[in-house]
Amino acid sequence: MKIASFNINGIKARIDALPKWLDEAQPDVVMLQEIKSVDEAFPREVFEERGYNVETHGQKGFNGVAILSKLPLEDVKRGLPGDDSDEQARWIEATVVGDRAIRICGLYLPNGNPAPGPKFDYKLAWMARLKDRAAALMAAEEPALMAGDYNIIPQAEDAKRPEAWQDDALHRPEARAAWREILNLGFTEAFRAKHQGPGHYSFWDYQAGAWDRDNGIRIDHFLLTPQCADLLEECEIDRSVRGGVKPSDHVPIWVRLNA
Repeated sequence: MKIASFNINGIKARIDALPKWLDEAQPDVVMLQEIKSVDEAFPREVFEERGYNVETHGQKGFNGVAILSKLPLEDVKRGLPGDDSDEQARWIEATVVGDRAIRICGLYLPNGNPAPGPKFDYKLAWMARLKDRAAALMAAEEPALMAGDYNIIPQAEDAKRPEAWQDDALHRPEARAAWREILNLGFTEAFRAKHQGPGHYSFWDYQAGAWDRDNGIRIDHFLLTPQCADLLEECEIDRSVRGGVKPSDHVPIWVRLNA
């Protein structure tokens, strides 16, 4: 089973690029972030005609997450538990029913800038709620994963120019500490389980020639429960997508599971 995550930075802007990548990469399941669309306006027919079931959790003009799956989806839930007043569409989860049932959680973690400030406080509060949900997934002792745009640069080696990010919400010590608290529940970070060292990025800003200079950061991640990590065969970043026509500033990351 090939499961991908892709922050597309607007479904309308990527209405040609996203189907092209799907046709080439042929993922079984895709978790999308930043669809920037209400549910009713999401162009589901484009994906249904390719054999995908479509589930969305949208928001007008901002945020928004979705799941595309060629396999049946069960028990779909929208919104990260823990704060009923949170109206931002950043979380969707479901069970993918293949040879094995896999609980998948797609997330778009808050950016948090400017930091310090209210947006950074919201980011840390959201991560505290994420830790609670992660602990529940771990306690279930079943194959499960959480994937998406975490807006976290875990280590200095995950940025071409780490010194430029020291005061940014993506790399501040408080954010990285919250990330480690989640990881230390027992999750496997899929990409680092398969690849070591610097030079691996999933995001290049549109500004200042970042793509041409390879001035990237790695902020899109898969976290796997032990039962899911046992199924891990591959984890790769589709870097070349960034050089396509009208690309997102992110590229897809995917895992292949023996499931």
